Amino acid sequence: MLQFLHTAVTYILSFVLVLTLVVTIHELGHFWAAKSFGVAVDRFSIGFGRSIAAWTDKSGVEWRIGWAPLGGYVRFAGDENVASVPDQDDLETLRQSIVAREGQGGLARYYHFKPIWQRAVIAAAGPFANFGLAIVLFALLLMTVGETVLPARVDAVSPGSAAERGGFRAGDLVVEANGKTIDSFFELQQIVALRADVPTRFTVQRGEQKVLLTATPERKIVNQRLGGEQRLGVLGLASSEKPGDRQVKRYGPIEALVGGVKRTWNVLDTTVYYLGRLVRGQETADQLGGPLRIAQASGQVAEAGAEGAKGLASQILGSGVALLGLAAVLSVGIGFMNLLPVPVLDGGHLLFYAYEAVARRPLAAKVQAVGYRVGLALLLGLMLFATWNDLQQLRVFKILGGLLS
Repeated sequence: MLQFLHTAVTYILSFVLVLTLVVTIHELGHFWAAKSFGVAVDRFSIGFGRSIAAWTDKSGVEWRIGWAPLGGYVRFAGDENVASVPDQDDLETLRQSIVAREGQGGLARYYHFKPIWQRAVIAAAGPFANFGLAIVLFALLLMTVGETVLPARVDAVSPGSAAERGGFRAGDLVVEANGKTIDSFFELQQIVALRADVPTRFTVQRGEQKVLLTATPERKIVNQRLGGEQRLGVLGLASSEKPGDRQVKRYGPIEALVGGVKRTWNVLDTTVYYLGRLVRGQETADQLGGPLRIAQASGQVAEAGAEGAKGLASQILGSGVALLGLAAVLSVGIGFMNLLPVPVLDGGHLLFYAYEAVARRPLAAKVQAVGYRVGLALLLGLMLFATWNDLQQLRVFKILGGLLS
């Protein structure tokens, strides 16, 4: 029982810490951009529901923490609806109210009367703050902890595997895959994992020669330590583990920053590629995870980071470092998701602003309302599907069935 409670607390606390960091930076992106353009802000909230802590600063902004740490928001002065994009009639009513209360100069403080480009920058600032957070976290980890590099050298080829059919041999050093330079065996695995059933070109260094090979990764169930069982592309290559092969590389500030940008782009590129294959029916939706799987990953990452550490302080430090890596990856995902052109998300706001720029008037309130209902339904549907995936992946139904049988 005590072990269960310890695991539950580790998973929940890790999940809350990671999500709070990512969400706070996202909302601060909106907040800082709005403040830089002189927009009046009424509230900055992390979490939803009734506040468990709240205070008001000298500028009149109410800062609050909600009891449900599953998101956050920035409420601008004059916001009366979720859209933050009132139609022409709403704008005129709001304009008259502000002028009567504060004079003509008061309009400059309100988000809705800012130029379209400024509103677009404010809407996009949240997702781009997430990308910035990922770059900083990756760079920080590369400078302090470094990265473990294992060359993509083939130690063995599984008989009858896709690699054997493709012509791989023991001793080959993979230097390029799908047109991308390969610096480690991990990078090779990442590319192969999402290219199941897709013929892929590889360049290997074989002695003094460079040899071009084409192999088609097979879709197989892979039991990963972080993430459990997943259907991924597999070639059938074993990495070389000779003494001296595995090295820890640390970066200087400039190198680390470049590495942070590269890793952020790689996560984004992988996400877009996976979703593209998913839409075309070439990939399964097994890897779409929701809050439960994120919580599971957070707990597993925290436990992995604490392994081998002596003393509570070292364990906490190890867990914290590992969770920063997870936060970087999650931050890229949340930034990308919020840029999708779906009403309710930041990308939906940008879509409405694009229409307003072309039509020279906001979208009609009725159309906005329908758009937000559809967008909310799509978002909730995706969350339900992801949660169902989580329950299946975590084998909750099998466990419950075993308890009831």
